Amino acid sequence: MTDYFADLLPSSAFEKAALLIGALAQLCFSARILIQWIMSEKAKRVVSPAIFWILSIMGSYLFFIYGWMREDFAILFGQFISYYIYLWNIKVHKDIKPWPFFVHLLLAATPFIALMALLMNQVEVGDILFKNDQVPLWLLFFGSFGQFIFTFRFVYQFIYSKRNKESTLPLGFWLLSFIGSAIIITYGAIRSDIILMVGQSFGFIAYLRNIMLLSQQKRRDNLKHIQ
Repeated sequence: MTDYFADLLPSSAFEKAALLIGALAQLCFSARILIQWIMSEKAKRVVSPAIFWILSIMGSYLFFIYGWMREDFAILFGQFISYYIYLWNIKVHKDIKPWPFFVHLLLAATPFIALMALLMNQVEVGDILFKNDQVPLWLLFFGSFGQFIFTFRFVYQFIYSKRNKESTLPLGFWLLSFIGSAIIITYGAIRSDIILMVGQSFGFIAYLRNIMLLSQQKRRDNLKHIQ
């Protein structure tokens, strides 16, 4: 047990830098959930505030860096798709003023620059990410599955919002968040990754609360229709 907790603490300057970047990323992700939760409690319904998406893109940008420093494919994989959905929500959100073109260009280009870097050193990167002695293949697939579910929640949110022509956070989004979070917490515990464990544990509670709020909202709406 002592060795397990010792593994959670960084030993080198590089690991400490990675931990700091990962902590900042999770801080952005946790803050977005906390603010969304507070605003939803005040409104007594689930809301999709502008700050949620701004903090999302900030956290995702930092998490790209953290995942690379941790040599963790599951983290990189989990951020790629949702990153662009964050950008779409920022673009269409009625409460967010248009950002300068160069800012959008920089944000949109960053993941592709990272991909080019991977392709330029394909063999070495493949060995690092897929043949990492610290991450067995089964654990890599398990973590990637959790990240897939966690990422797919934003694909679902994108499709739902696109159909309704409004940036919103539906019930399916929170259900997928809850399931994906449970898997990632387990993955983080196995990998002794305190960033994943702490960051997801906070969100886990907020996801459950949003599910409860939406259920209450649905019951109120049904009562109005009956009356």
